[in-house]
Amino acid sequence: MQLDGLSRLSPNRTRRISSWDTSGRNADRWVLAPGETRVLADIRGPGTITHLWMTQRNHYRECLLRITWDGADRPSVLCPLGDFFGLGHGIVNSYQSLLFSASTRHNDRFNEGCALNCYVPMPFAEAALVELVNESSENHLQYFYIDYEEADAPPAGDRGYFHAEFRRRNPFGGWGHEVRVNTPEANIVNLEREAWENNYLILESRGRGHYLGCNLSVTNLQGTWWGEGDDMIWVDGYHWPPDLHGTGSEDYLNQAWGMQPNAFLRNGSSIHERNTGGYQTSYVHHLENPVRFQKEIRVTIEHGHGNHLRNEMSSVAYWYAAEPAAAVAVPPAPQRMPILKDEQGQWIIDPKTAVTSCEVPLNDEMRAMKAQWAAKQQQAQG
Repeated sequence: MQLDGLSRLSPNRTRRISSWDTSGRNADRWVLAPGETRVLADIRGPGTITHLWMTQRNHYRECLLRITWDGADRPSVLCPLGDFFGLGHGIVNSYQSLLFSASTRHNDRFNEGCALNCYVPMPFAEAALVELVNESSENHLQYFYIDYEEADAPPAGDRGYFHAEFRRRNPFGGWGHEVRVNTPEANIVNLEREAWENNYLILESRGRGHYLGCNLSVTNLQGTWWGEGDDMIWVDGYHWPPDLHGTGSEDYLNQAWGMQPNAFLRNGSSIHERNTGGYQTSYVHHLENPVRFQKEIRVTIEHGHGNHLRNEMSSVAYWYAAEPAAAVAVPPAPQRMPILKDEQGQWIIDPKTAVTSCEVPLNDEMRAMKAQWAAKQQQAQG
């Protein structure tokens, strides 16, 4: 698939914008002051961005990548820097997929030097504005390449505009975090409107396009298995069952029996909790099976079966749309920073950084299962 056009000759002209030192010396990076927004590239079209390479020492959650197509009022790509390239939590790691890759000598550590690559084709008709926003309290050093092609005519009418957006729930508002996954008490009914409204929301968009996939990051506060959540994707409005209904978190991410520390071309884990003490980022890219929609799409996944868990959850959704659409706003920098641990290895929970937008409302079955779990624990304790 990727090599189909490699031998095809084209009149397009290859161009690059980078952070090279125009004085001829070796200070090949840009310095962004705290709070500064810098235009990395302002490209006049038609054309296609073909490759992004970025490297930096830190600020993977504090800095935002912002891309706006054809002079739109709001950006269609709006993500923390690390999360856009498939690395959550401000952690770096080496991994490879067809669309994204990263390389570092400091695997599974916070805020270390890392090379980030994106190979997603991003066509545009009139203009592409690529910006970086430094929302940290420090100077930010950024090296970058933006490779693109100039064309004589706009992209074909069936070409979409690339979109990416970040969402976070810290914590997800689950109904029974004390209940362990894969116990009878967790196995509640989650159907119809309850599922539509309560599942973790990865993407909600209107218009015509196709969903390309996502990365999903979890801070495993409970410490057991965070999965068993079915993916449920609705195309062109609510109905039951949804157009795509899966069988579990690891299944949607194209693995099984939990998540393994593997990174494959179309799916895998760029960060694995076994190596990080509870931080996980996994991804799935629908290259051969994009989810196509004509009017709207809603991509969701349960967090724990029936949405009982209260771990921290964040995600980046990727999709193409017929017209530039606005990515959702991101939380302020303090509210998108990772949850850390103290010297005793306990999670530091700061209510001021919470961004839980809603709680799963308790129904009668949930109340009964919480009571049953509490009674079981009391009995076990004698």
